[in-house]
Amino acid sequence: MYVCGMASIAASNPLARPDGLLYDPDLACRHLAGADPRLGELIARAGPYSMRPQPTQSLFAALARSIVYQQLSGRAAETILGRVIRALGRRPFPAPRDLLQARPELLRAAGLSAAKTAALKDLAAKTLEGSIPSLARVRSMEDEEIIERLTAVRGIGRWTVEMLLIFRLGRPDVLPFTDLGVRKGFGSWFRRGKLPEPAVMIRRGERWRPYRSVASWYLWRVLEL
Repeated sequence: MYVCGMASIAASNPLARPDGLLYDPDLACRHLAGADPRLGELIARAGPYSMRPQPTQSLFAALARSIVYQQLSGRAAETILGRVIRALGRRPFPAPRDLLQARPELLRAAGLSAAKTAALKDLAAKTLEGSIPSLARVRSMEDEEIIERLTAVRGIGRWTVEMLLIFRLGRPDVLPFTDLGVRKGFGSWFRRGKLPEPAVMIRRGERWRPYRSVASWYLWRVLEL
């Protein structure tokens, strides 16, 4: 038996969903429980699927936040980001040109490392030159195309884009097999605590298509059970 968050809503028109998801979570849970009964047990035990995409004003803003938050606690990153915004005098978020033109020492004084300062400036430059698509444009792009485009930015790797796809864009079929939390959840639930190799996760994940994002969310929940 599985438990899921909502009943089916306009599955034929996912862009119209009020929760921002591009899929029906009830349908996803049914599919996963049927395709992989062991995962179905996890879904039943962990409870309703409650992930909802976080809104963002632009892809640039979402990626800039991701860069600032890398390898920091949420509180520390939010403090530094607030300093950057105040230093540039732009609310709710600086424009690409603001960051590109900002003196590096100003950004460093706000708490950004040299690497993050360089990454933000590269992101700003690529956004201004058109390499970073708009939110409207990115919604019509395939996941791998988005990953290829965005990982060209300094300091942005595949994992960062996968988190964007799941938690900002509401994409249904992303399996971040390098994520430590997902690996630990998989190992705990399927392998008696042994961390899996990527190939093992990818192979089992084929059962979960086209809802690997939902399966990943439940693997994160394993550590909370």
